Amino acid sequence: MAACRLLRSLSSTFLFTHPAPTLYFRRNLASSIRLSAALKFTDKHEWIRVEDSGIGTVGISSFAQEALGDVVYCGLPEVGTQLAQQDEFGALESVKAASELYSPLTGEVVEVNTLLADNPGLVNKSCYKDGWLMKMTISNPAELDTLMDEAAYERYIRSMED
Repeated sequence: MAACRLLRSLSSTFLFTHPAPTLYFRRNLASSIRLSAALKFTDKHEWIRVEDSGIGTVGISSFAQEALGDVVYCGLPEVGTQLAQQDEFGALESVKAASELYSPLTGEVVEVNTLLADNPGLVNKSCYKDGWLMKMTISNPAELDTLMDEAAYERYIRSMED
């Protein structure tokens, strides 16, 4: 029953193309990697880390990459693309699912992770480090307050599992 609720909650983000897998997400983020206090999460499972320079690095959470499975394609925006918070900016495809990507904040794309073109599996291997998706300017820093910190995101994930 908890798995059914979890799949329903993911259905708006993940479109499963094969029978729904059995999902087990009892491990919390802290057990898989200690994250920076500056890391913020969306309810669509993207994260952003804002550097002192005011540039934000965007990726997907460990929870999302586990739900997707082995990522085989990353569709990312072009440098210079202007995004509003929650705008769709790309997609990830895996052997079992596809997922749209949504901008956590308003800003301009200043860099994309070109390594993902030849090695999309980096999203699975290192979603918080080498598997980042894009870097963007932060046009409205107040939007950061609308995102979840690590503890709130862990509670959010647990609420989907119950």
